[in-house]
Amino acid sequence: MTRLIALSFRLVVTLATVALAALVGLALWDYYMEAPWTRDGRVRADVVAVAPDVSGLVTEVAVADNQVVKRGDVLLRIDPERFALALRQAEATVEGRRAGAEQAAADYARYSKLSDAAVSQQKVEAARAADLEARAAYDHALADRDLAKLNLERSAVRAAVNGRISNMELRPGTYVTTGRGVMALIDDDTLRVEGYFEETKLARIHVGDRASIRLMGDRAILAGQVESVAGGVEDRERTAGSNLLASVNPTFAWVRLAQRVPVRIKLDAVPQGVRMVSGRTATVAVEPLGEAGRFDLLGLCRRMMSEVLRHGG
Repeated sequence: MTRLIALSFRLVVTLATVALAALVGLALWDYYMEAPWTRDGRVRADVVAVAPDVSGLVTEVAVADNQVVKRGDVLLRIDPERFALALRQAEATVEGRRAGAEQAAADYARYSKLSDAAVSQQKVEAARAADLEARAAYDHALADRDLAKLNLERSAVRAAVNGRISNMELRPGTYVTTGRGVMALIDDDTLRVEGYFEETKLARIHVGDRASIRLMGDRAILAGQVESVAGGVEDRERTAGSNLLASVNPTFAWVRLAQRVPVRIKLDAVPQGVRMVSGRTATVAVEPLGEAGRFDLLGLCRRMMSEVLRHGG
C-alpha cells in the first residue's frame, strides 16, 4: 500500500512537472513569437531647423549649445542697421506717396464738380485715372513699409517652439543667409517613443492599448498608450524603372525576416530624473486591451517572464 502511494505521488509529481514545463514552453513561445513587445524602440521628437528669414551678419548669439528655450525667446540677432535704414526710406516714400495721392484726389474732386463747358470729359477721366494711380502707388508704398518693418523684426530670430538647442556652432560675425539652417531646435512638446514591431505582432496592437517603456540604462518604467500605427514602410524590393514601370527585384531571399513597422506611443507623465533624449533606445511592451486583466496561468507566466527580461535589459 505504501509503495502504491509512493508510485502515485511520483506519477503526480512527474505529470505536474511535465504540465508546468509545457506551460512554460507555451509561455516562452507566446512571449517570443506572439507577444507585442520589442527592444527596437526609440525616443523621438520633431526637430525644427532654425533658419533666419533675412540675410546679414550675426551680431549676437543669445543661446548656447544644449540650452533649454521657450517659444518666443531670442536665439540670435542679425545686424539691424541695414533694415532700420530700409524702414526709414520706406516711411519717407509713404509720405511722398500720401502727398501725391491727396493732390490727385483733390484734382479729381475739383474737375468732377465743373461743368462740361468749363472742362472736357477727357480731362475729368484723366484726373480720375491719376487719382487711381496715386492711390495704388500709396498702397504699394504702405506694403513696402510693412515689409521693411517685418524684415527689421525678423532680424531677431526667435524660437518657434519650446525645446532644447542642439548642434549649435554659430558665432557672432558669421554671415547667414535666408532659409539656411544655423542650428537645430528639438521640440520638447513632441517627445514620444516609437517602437518598431514585427509585422507578425501587429494583429495584437491597437490604438489606445496601454504600453510600458524602459529606456536603456534606466530602471524607471514609463507608461503610455498606442497613438497610431504607421500606414506604410519602404518597399526595398521595388523601384521605379527608367520608363516609370515597376522594377521588382527578381531574386528571392529564402530566409524572410518579418518587416518592422513603426508604432507611435504617446507618453504619460515622465518621472523626475528621466532624461528624454531624442534617439535613446528603449524596450517597448504593449498590453492589448482584450488581454488586460488576464490572470490565467499562461498569461501570468508570460507577464513574469516579461518583467524578468525587461528588468534584465
